[in-house]
Amino acid sequence: MLVGGCDGESPALSSREDQVEQTTMASLKVPASVPSPQEDAEQLQKAFQGWGTNEALIISILGHRNAEQRRLIRETYAAAYGQPLLKDLDQELSGDFERAVFLWTLDPAERDAYLANEATKRFSSSNWVIMEIACTRSSADLFKVRQAYHDRYKKSIEEDVAYHATGDFRKLLVPLVTAFRYEGDEVNTLLAKSEAKILHEKISDKAYSDEEVIRILSTRSKAQLNATLNHYNNAFGTSINKNLKADANDEYLKLLRATIKCLTTPEKYFEKVLRQAIKKLGTDEWALTRVVTTRAEIDMERIKEEYHRRNSVTLDRDIDGDTSGDYQRILLALIGHHDA
Repeated sequence: MLVGGCDGESPALSSREDQVEQTTMASLKVPASVPSPQEDAEQLQKAFQGWGTNEALIISILGHRNAEQRRLIRETYAAAYGQPLLKDLDQELSGDFERAVFLWTLDPAERDAYLANEATKRFSSSNWVIMEIACTRSSADLFKVRQAYHDRYKKSIEEDVAYHATGDFRKLLVPLVTAFRYEGDEVNTLLAKSEAKILHEKISDKAYSDEEVIRILSTRSKAQLNATLNHYNNAFGTSINKNLKADANDEYLKLLRATIKCLTTPEKYFEKVLRQAIKKLGTDEWALTRVVTTRAEIDMERIKEEYHRRNSVTLDRDIDGDTSGDYQRILLALIGHHDA
């Protein structure tokens, strides 16, 4: 039986509603009147001239343009000056500021392909980044990431993930990065009850990497998965993530819990990544940059709300207090800080 939003389940947003929701929850502030790509390209070129780079001008332009506008600026800049904008940015900027501007200026699919590739390298490997990309992008966006990965690295993302990851991590991550989930709001209640029982049986047997567990997590729509996990909680009196804390130090179980959080409440996952990046001894600039640049056009407002709720302080204030200079200014611009 297919139903939409019955039995207390929260239906997923339709594609059109999802686009409206993303626009509403994006933190990026684009001016009402945007200069032409030609004007923006000219101003950026001027920012690189003279004795010193005009970083404030770069932020005022790139920090307030959406993905399509940035793409047009890059195309216009290359045609006008015979040099890729990204190459000039690399030559003129440095450090965390350069990395933030570089990631932000990339097309979203290019950016995710770059991040995924970095996550499969020996000295920057991260199962978490691979999982994050696989679970928090739409099916259409994830497909674009895989295409961009092909174009940029001349191989498939699943090839690199399979080579990089080992054991249970490989069993989980390869299906996640190759998933193409249904995005609609239909929910099969009988299936939700059946698969909640399967998950409970496997977890009770500590078969955490069983093919049925991975099949459910890597193939079901997010609306269907939410219905399954709601039934799990109601039928067995506890959340699935609590039952996955049998060994608090088990890295695979940590990743499995994070996978479920990314698929169901991504704002809570990203809030935790930001909190750990800022609150730990020594800021994790890479994590901070990754989250801000990848979520500013999607759901950063929701993440900011969750951050404030969880920490009793705004994300703006913590970034302002934990970073400095041009790096601080580009981050504040992207999260919609009123002065940036």
